[in-house]
Amino acid sequence: MYKKILIMNSQKSWILCCFFNFFIACLFGLLMRFVYLFPVDFVNYSFLLHAHSHTAMLGWVYLIIYVLVVHFFIPKEKSQKPVYNRLFWLTQVSVIGMMIAFPIQGYALFSIVFSTMHILLSYVFCRLVWKDSLKDKSPAQKLLFASVLFMILSTFGVWCLGPAVSTLGKQSAFYQIAIQFFLHFQFNGWFILAILALFLKQFQAEIDKVKFKKFYIAVIISTILTVSFPVRWFVENDVLNYINALGVVCQLGAFVYFYKMLQPQITAFKSTLDRTAKIVYSLALCSLFLKIGIQMLTILPNLAVVSHQIRNFVIGFIHLLTLGIITGFLFGILLQNKMLSGSSLLVKTGVKCFILGYIATELLLFLQGWLLYYGEGMMPGYYQSIFVFSILLVLGLVLLMASLLKMKQEPIHS
Repeated sequence: MYKKILIMNSQKSWILCCFFNFFIACLFGLLMRFVYLFPVDFVNYSFLLHAHSHTAMLGWVYLIIYVLVVHFFIPKEKSQKPVYNRLFWLTQVSVIGMMIAFPIQGYALFSIVFSTMHILLSYVFCRLVWKDSLKDKSPAQKLLFASVLFMILSTFGVWCLGPAVSTLGKQSAFYQIAIQFFLHFQFNGWFILAILALFLKQFQAEIDKVKFKKFYIAVIISTILTVSFPVRWFVENDVLNYINALGVVCQLGAFVYFYKMLQPQITAFKSTLDRTAKIVYSLALCSLFLKIGIQMLTILPNLAVVSHQIRNFVIGFIHLLTLGIITGFLFGILLQNKMLSGSSLLVKTGVKCFILGYIATELLLFLQGWLLYYGEGMMPGYYQSIFVFSILLVLGLVLLMASLLKMKQEPIHS
């Protein structure tokens, strides 16, 4: 009994730590928007951008997926091994190192050391997941294994950065493609497939294996083919456009099968959710459909070009992935399993603040992007507005963290 309480408290600490990382990442983002209004001499915007992106990706998304994978996929007798707790906190050390190093020095010795440490620790995690959950042959497990393989594949891009800089320099196509290779397979391979695996794990009834196989094959193919889209930004070759077009069509087909696969269970699934969980799952699904739609538009040559050239579109799309799809699904899973209390006023208010901040900033980013596309210039009060609505994201996370602290202090009943 005592050991069980220690394990549950440990998992609460893990979740709270992940939210702390998310809070710091959002603070970095808020500061980036602040310096547009009030420039600060000692703040290097580029360094801050690296700190924001690394903390969000590796401190929030990676680590909360770590927590939920251990909880849902690793058998209890194995997840209780000390190695998982030690690995989590070692990974958190690398995240804190990046939080400190990137704002001060950007990409330099210490930030590279801590980033490399994170990658090496992620390999240990992949090995543990593969070894400790190998007996499970469920659809969710197959999707998780695919996501883990994509995570490992993505890191090949990082290992190419050193040779790219030393041989051709940071402005070379090789260097830029290596970065895009890493980001593509992190977001579209590791992160998206891992959260979909966790989502499938929430369905109680057996999933149609034929429809799952079609979805699985199509989503794997689309993930591989659509890496041609960012590569096209740096390599002039029309063949890459056709490969990307095939990839986004495969993606559309994959999620048609994804819907058909889950359709018989949707009513029963919704009956298990409280109102707050339904809201965040709806946000995640709407964001997912919007992502698929946007990627379909990139088949058009003109839109494919501006999607890279107009920074507002780039930031808006990245936030669509991280805040809308990934965080939306993660919040839903946490609420569904009472890791966040859906009945708590703090959680309800925090989620509403977060969603309002997310939707408002996305609308501003994409609207400003379209104005730039049509040569209309900047909308009045753009930087002031996006700063104010970004405060809601931070406020939402503060309220969610306050709820988690309250839950952590509550006694655990067996």
